[in-house]
Amino acid sequence: MKNFKIALVALFMFLFAGLQAQTEAYVKEHYDKKEVKIKMRDGILLHTTIYSPKDKSQEYPILMMRTPYSCAPYGEENFKGRIGPNQYLVEEGNIFVHQDVRGRWNSEGVYDNMRAYIPNKKKKQVDEASDTYDTIDWLVKNVDNTNGNVGTWGISYPGFYATYSLLSEHPALKAVSPQACISDFFFDDFHHNGAFLESYWRAISLFGYMKTEPTTEAWYKFPDLPSEDQYQFFLDQGPLTNLDTFYKKDNIFWEQFKEHPNYDEFWKSRGILQHLKNIKPAVMVVGGLFDAEDLYGPFNTYKNIEANSDNYNIMVFGPWSHGDWARQSERQAIGNVYFGDNLSRDFQKNYETVFFNHFLKNDGKGTINLPEASMYDSGAREWNSYSNWPAKEAVKKSFYLGAGQLLSENADPDFENTFVSDPQKPVPYSEDIKMVFTPRKYMTDDQRFAARRPDVLVYETPVLTEDMTLSGEILAKLQVATTGTDADWVVKLVDVYPPDAADFPETQDYLKMGNYHMMVRSEVMRGRFRDSFSDPKPFESNTKTPVNMTLQGVNHTFLKGHKIQIQIQSTWFPLIDRNPQTFVPNIYKAKVEDFTKESHSVFGDSEIQFSIIN
Repeated sequence: MKNFKIALVALFMFLFAGLQAQTEAYVKEHYDKKEVKIKMRDGILLHTTIYSPKDKSQEYPILMMRTPYSCAPYGEENFKGRIGPNQYLVEEGNIFVHQDVRGRWNSEGVYDNMRAYIPNKKKKQVDEASDTYDTIDWLVKNVDNTNGNVGTWGISYPGFYATYSLLSEHPALKAVSPQACISDFFFDDFHHNGAFLESYWRAISLFGYMKTEPTTEAWYKFPDLPSEDQYQFFLDQGPLTNLDTFYKKDNIFWEQFKEHPNYDEFWKSRGILQHLKNIKPAVMVVGGLFDAEDLYGPFNTYKNIEANSDNYNIMVFGPWSHGDWARQSERQAIGNVYFGDNLSRDFQKNYETVFFNHFLKNDGKGTINLPEASMYDSGAREWNSYSNWPAKEAVKKSFYLGAGQLLSENADPDFENTFVSDPQKPVPYSEDIKMVFTPRKYMTDDQRFAARRPDVLVYETPVLTEDMTLSGEILAKLQVATTGTDADWVVKLVDVYPPDAADFPETQDYLKMGNYHMMVRSEVMRGRFRDSFSDPKPFESNTKTPVNMTLQGVNHTFLKGHKIQIQIQSTWFPLIDRNPQTFVPNIYKAKVEDFTKESHSVFGDSEIQFSIIN
């Protein structure tokens, strides 16, 4: 079986490589490439690549992606294999524009990570909205064969720039698709509710080093880590301050993390959600239900636009990891769990292409038959269409943590479950032994290894006698106590498969899907931020204290014969850094002696609130 899986992976890689070569050849045959420098209002020149159809017999809309990740390959003789959101849009003809944002790669200027938006700009004040406006204005005036309509798209950081384009207010901008879009670095990517994702630490290299002039070569490098064991490497490093061995003061981003441990004005000003008001262009927000990097962003981007604008605004969430919807995989699986065939292809053809064509080629005239919220049911493995999100038909139902590991419908405030949390033996987030650049697979990983640890509390329903669909956010209202003065709290929603569940081809050799504990959703709350992300405070030792957290939306049917399980723990390493469990003003500057073993208690009136569709 193992050799078969290796051969299968090799075949997929061969086919994908062939597809890429075929795509590059197609682009070169059907498109002209031009590189220009577009002047911004303050005189800075931004490198911009334009791919225009060779067929000049008609006019085309412009689809633009602004990126910090480079417009490579550079040179008008070198063609990119993937120039648009999907191959359907490429084959039917559009003008595709890629731009290096200010201060990155071959563009001039100074880069500012998640550059803050400036409302009511004066004279030559600039931000990403003004750069977008100036770019669109130049394009519609200088690019031949355009119909004057512009759309933007992007995945991850380019998704942030797509969201930002909504604030440009250029009249030619008609359709925008922010995908896996970052919205606030205190809740996306590098933080979750203030807890630092140590597992993303190497990615700081991408954004922390500044360059002094335009370049087509990388000016940064990643730290050389002498280990293939991520857990052991970070455990051996000790407190975060020891990571200064790898990043010096010239890594501006790392310095910013250390100097801004709380949700202060530095982070708040870089958030974009608060500015999403009175949006005019049509918007299609896209996300992956198992996106380990950017789940907060797309959910809250849709939510804020919906609450504060009267535009066309829809959302599509599939059983995807980060950016899977833009790939060509026939089988859609996350780690060990298979979800369906051709889900990305169907999205590209029936959602993405339809959306952009309607607003860019048809000027938004006529009808567009896309649901308000298209959500994949990751348990039943089928698409659901909702007229609202959260679904208005969902009913809130509460469960409580009870004796005998029971997830009960009745609260018992006298019940107390205690465990010892040792920062020197933290709970792993994955049992895989490897070094990853950014974690992804763990989002559906088997949680049996965690459930069998004494420092992980487990509560579950009896075997379900009928299907139960959870749809929407999950609210965990914990009642806790600690012998220390600080602690993290991690809540995981788990789907426990029946003993006779069949394996998938993707299932790791050492695992079986029988009794598989599939993680459906998870979240951490850094306890010091339980009342305020801006004003942290210690716990009063041995005192019952409420800690609330929201787990991002799910759309998952727990099938008959399965069980709903909740796991609660205090370490999740090295997905997040270790909490010293002794309150210190700044965890980034904590010392070895600050890390102490403590006992944590969870009480029976802790409430887990689901939204259930009957």
